[in-house]
Amino acid sequence: MARHDGDVDIEPIAAAPEQAFRRAVLRQRWQDATFLHWAVAPEVVAPLLPVGTRPDTLDGHTYVGLVGFRMVGVGLGRGPGVPYLGSFWETNVRLYSVDHTGRRAVVFRSLDASRLVPVLVGRVSLRLPYLWSAMRLDRDGDRYTYHCRRRWPGPAGATSRMTVRVGGPIDDPTPLEHFLTARWALHTSAYGRTLRLPNWHPRWPLHRAELLHLDDELVTAAGLPAPSGPPVSVLHSPGVPAVFGPPVVVR
Repeated sequence: MARHDGDVDIEPIAAAPEQAFRRAVLRQRWQDATFLHWAVAPEVVAPLLPVGTRPDTLDGHTYVGLVGFRMVGVGLGRGPGVPYLGSFWETNVRLYSVDHTGRRAVVFRSLDASRLVPVLVGRVSLRLPYLWSAMRLDRDGDRYTYHCRRRWPGPAGATSRMTVRVGGPIDDPTPLEHFLTARWALHTSAYGRTLRLPNWHPRWPLHRAELLHLDDELVTAAGLPAPSGPPVSVLHSPGVPAVFGPPVVVR
């Protein structure tokens, strides 16, 4: 899936491209991931994106994502995962971007994590909007309930609770499901520059999921309007291993 935007060719969406960088600077595993997404007008999120990027769209819409998962075994380069501190729960609010070179990415408006040290490292190194939160996952058969309560920094006390029922595997994801999950970089503003941090992982093993309950304050705390209805996409994945390459200056 590719498109032409003015003088720029937007890169195609590929579910499992080849790794685009030689040296991995960071490795981790994303596990027990649930994705909720709502459609939103591009002009609503455009002011929230880093300089040099704009909303990525599919059929005229862009999307707000609320994603809960477990981060496992974070480590540098080819080294092993950091014991204890390298595994934690995370819930993020994310948007979808494309830069002036046509490269697609995600933009995180917030990343709540249950370990303070990774929060501090992420905030200082790449100025990512990490926040320290109390989190847990309760599982009862095919039901997954993600709990999050923000500790620091503010707005302290913002909470999220979502419960999904996980169904069968998806053999042939739709264009929208690829658009929302086949993302191979993040854009972020750090120290006066816009950076693109590439990543690679195997193709997501996706499952259908049904949203049973949602009580969330993280989306609005991230400066976005409250969702006006049910999500247009609910997905689950048991997880994938992932690696990140060196950051590249976009602008």
